[in-house]
Amino acid sequence: MIVDIRRLTVEEYHRMGELGILDPNEPVELIEGQVIQKPMKGTRHTSTVRRLENLLRNRLGDRVFVISQDPVQLNDYSEPEPDIALVRPDPLYYEDHHPTPREIYLIIEVADSTLKRDREFKGTVYAKAGITDYWVLDISDRQLYVLREPQENGYQREAILRENDPISLLAFPDVTIAVAEMLSPVV
Repeated sequence: MIVDIRRLTVEEYHRMGELGILDPNEPVELIEGQVIQKPMKGTRHTSTVRRLENLLRNRLGDRVFVISQDPVQLNDYSEPEPDIALVRPDPLYYEDHHPTPREIYLIIEVADSTLKRDREFKGTVYAKAGITDYWVLDISDRQLYVLREPQENGYQREAILRENDPISLLAFPDVTIAVAEMLSPVV
């Protein structure tokens, strides 16, 4: 049996927040017209996101805005909140809109218990929106999934990098980062 699903638009999603239907602090995001519960963030996840923020700000300076766990609007039905997004600097600091795909250089999701969700589900959503550079940092297995060449059905290229491997950003090929720099020190 095929069931028609009524998808919410970004505008309707925001209205739900304004009306109190969704609590502004509720850990949800709009993906493909559906309100999706975000998983809880552990301390390793949180510290890794902070490390990435600092690393990218130090390497890229004022060439980008590094935004963390804030919305990006992919289309009329998806407004995820990636762990890290590198976006074009905006003189209004995106006061009048959330960053859109043409303003996004890189999206990074940090995965501990969400690797499959981030690579497959979110990867398809980001690819469909045309995000050219998408990384999933697997903090459990200490490796980086680099997804590139977006198509409607997902990314056509995926590379898995280990701790000692370097990676350059597509938008800034002069900036190289070792995967180990993104991960917490081994204790």
